[in-house]
Amino acid sequence: MANLNTNKNAKTKKDFGHEKIEILYSDETICVINKPSGLLSVPYPGSRIRTAQSILEEIMHKNGTFSSSHRPFAVHRLDRDTSGVMLFALTENAQKKIMDTWHQMVTERLYRAVAENPRNKKLILPDCGLIDDGLAFNAHNVGFVPKESENSKNNSDSYGENRRLKTVPARTNYKILQSGPTHTLFELSLDTGKKNQIRAHLASKGYPLAGDENYRARTDHFGRLCLHARTLEFVHPFTGKKMKFEVPEPETWLEYVKKGDPNPKTPLWIESLKNSFDKKGERFHGKHENSLDLGQKRLSKKDRAHMNFIEAGKKGRK
Repeated sequence: MANLNTNKNAKTKKDFGHEKIEILYSDETICVINKPSGLLSVPYPGSRIRTAQSILEEIMHKNGTFSSSHRPFAVHRLDRDTSGVMLFALTENAQKKIMDTWHQMVTERLYRAVAENPRNKKLILPDCGLIDDGLAFNAHNVGFVPKESENSKNNSDSYGENRRLKTVPARTNYKILQSGPTHTLFELSLDTGKKNQIRAHLASKGYPLAGDENYRARTDHFGRLCLHARTLEFVHPFTGKKMKFEVPEPETWLEYVKKGDPNPKTPLWIESLKNSFDKKGERFHGKHENSLDLGQKRLSKKDRAHMNFIEAGKKGRK
């Protein structure tokens, strides 16, 4: 499902649907590109939407280098709203070799990100460290770090069934490059490459990335997710040559972090949520500035344990 920024870009961005990729390097077996934000890396099943892979196919067709055996093959992905350096294999043999030896072949992958500072100063992270919390995925396949209460062995529903969430290992190394009054510029590297890993890990520590609708960021100064794959260094799968590709993040990110954003414009997703409450005659802001009045209070586990499912349903609908 497209997010609100994507829908807005479809109406306002001149190049939406006609995005271009920059080819940083290409030979007979591999191709390295710079992917813009807002463009899918590869297609998903049943989709005909424009992707970095399909654009590369178009370029190869025009150059006369495309064939059934010589075309782009995915070896990794970047999230749609993440920009930066990305590698494709150009033959099935290259794809298999790269994917089989990825962790040995790739010697460095660095990301840069602008994140909002935690509201609670007690959550401020050290200058560098490792985040290794496991990731779970919701019904929309968005990654998140479960809270301890959600993943405890004693977390059971009213029927006594264990509700412990399934998680996958994830390890993110981070370094703070610049701390500002409202935002922080991070450099990050991954020991694992799980979907939404950087976004979910930083959000779980109180640092949602600027422009991140999925993790309810409160700022969107650049109209995009502030996550960029800056550096990719690897050993060529066939020649053995060490190769390094680097595309810097926008200079305006550092300037923004240093200056701060004390009075940010309300992001589209928060404005949309506010409007949805206004239309229903509900108040978006309650007595407390940052609280939401969502109507009926959710039933506690203790309440549900003392009623059958019919009573629980009736009470929840009142």
